[in-house]
Parts: sequence; structure tokens; C-alpha cells
Amino acid sequence: MIRLFAALAVPDEIGKPLALRQTGLAGARWHGADALHITLRFFGEVDETTAEDLDLELTRVAARIADKPLDLTLRGTGAFSEGDRFKAVWAGLTNNEALQVLATRCEAAARRAGLAPEKRKYTPHMTLAYLKGSDPAAVTTWLADHALLRSEVFSPRQFGLYSSWRTPQGSRYTLERVYRF
Repeated sequence: MIRLFAALAVPDEIGKPLALRQTGLAGARWHGADALHITLRFFGEVDETTAEDLDLELTRVAARIADKPLDLTLRGTGAFSEGDRFKAVWAGLTNNEALQVLATRCEAAARRAGLAPEKRKYTPHMTLAYLKGSDPAAVTTWLADHALLRSEVFSPRQFGLYSSWRTPQGSRYTLERVYRF
């Protein structure tokens, strides 16, 4: 079994300046610039046969998305929570129809490969940190302090299939396949 997800890599010129914002929040496990990405679809644990089927389906996705401009801009911050406990803080993205189409097609690829449908609505974001035991008031303050986050436009021309390996220091990601469009 291998834990997989499809994502857009974030270029260094967008990711490195975010390091200045990755501070001041106790209980945060910050993502380094090399781990920043925009998840298109998390697939979870899959067997080798399903991974091969998924690879084939994602190749088809890339071939169909070539005519859609994918001009992205980071905008604002947010958090995921369960009840009154914050789980992660993230940078949002401006609304982009091509990104929504790409994510929808990755979802369809997952279904064609035999995976269960994603139950959560797709929220375009880039996770900056996972949180454990962070004070909710401190998270709220951090979000307010970084609410005006903006980046320059960046235009990915490919997405990847990544494996995710859990370690005591957090997840480690490995690019397994590249899909150019």
C-alpha cells in the first residue's frame, strides 16, 4: 500500500517568502518551502494495481487540461478545524475556474480508478502548518495578522502524483509521476 495525492508544486519564488510568516504559533509543525503544494485530490492508501490505474487516469487528465490557463495567486489565510480545535493553517488561492476543473478531473480520475468519492468540498489551499494543541486564540490572532497575504501570479504547467510517508518529524513527500499540460 502507498499513500498518494495529486498536487501542484509551488515555485520557490512563491514558497520561500512564506517562511517569514511561518512563526509565532505554538504547536505548529510548519511545512518547509520544499514541501509546499496545492493538493488537487488526496487519494489515501492504495494498492499497486490501483496506483497504476490512477497513473493512467491522471495522464488522461493532463491531456485534457492543456487548453486551460492556470494562473494562480495566493490570497489570504484560513484554518481547518474539528469542533473548537484547529488542525491546520493555510494560504488560500484566488478563485480560478481552471484550478476547479483540474481538481474535478482528478476526482473523476480517482473514481475511474476505483476509489471512493471524496466527501469534502474541494477548498483550494496550500497548507502552511499542521497544528497540535495550539491555543485557539493564538490561531485566530495569527490568521488575522496574515489575512492580507498575497503572492505574485504563478502559472504551473504540470501537476504531480506524490507519495506521502509519515515520520516522527511530519510527513515526507516524494514526487512519483509528473503530468505536463
